[in-house]
Amino acid sequence: MSADEKILELLADENRRQEAFGLILSTYKERLYYLVRKILIDHDDTDDVLQEVFIKVWKNLGSYRGDSQLYTWLYRIATNESLSFIRRRKKAQNISMDENPELMNLFESNSKAGHISGDDIAIALQRAVLQLPEKQRIVFNLKYFEYLSYEEISEITSTTVGGLKANYHAAKKRIEEILGGD
Repeated sequence: MSADEKILELLADENRRQEAFGLILSTYKERLYYLVRKILIDHDDTDDVLQEVFIKVWKNLGSYRGDSQLYTWLYRIATNESLSFIRRRKKAQNISMDENPELMNLFESNSKAGHISGDDIAIALQRAVLQLPEKQRIVFNLKYFEYLSYEEISEITSTTVGGLKANYHAAKKRIEEILGGD
């Protein structure tokens, strides 16, 4: 029995919801951390948002009916919480996160501190991804790094598949330009 099947079985019994939540945490915490981290970059911000994600998951466990796959439901919550965090920060700072050089500085300091590992190519790719507009960055991360289908991303972001394909294509083209590809 897969972890998702076990979680769904536990969710069916109201008395075992806490056990289901524990299994969700152990199964998805790391994947959701890296999803949120790719959106927010900063470790502390990611931890804060991840706490909010799991609070929201706990509060809404009773309303999850299995209409979508469990990870799609969790990714939607994590993505929405990340975007809400960005919007709150934009409003507080009154500047666009897409044009914020602080993101690049944060990335640079994190890579030097050893928080982001990988070779020079992976680091160059991450730098290029950081330069994408918010929507393209999210679509690119979900498609390229998380291997989600356009249909799954559509469920998570509430965006049409056609819109996602256009955003992904534009993101790839921009990354190629940044990295000096043809």
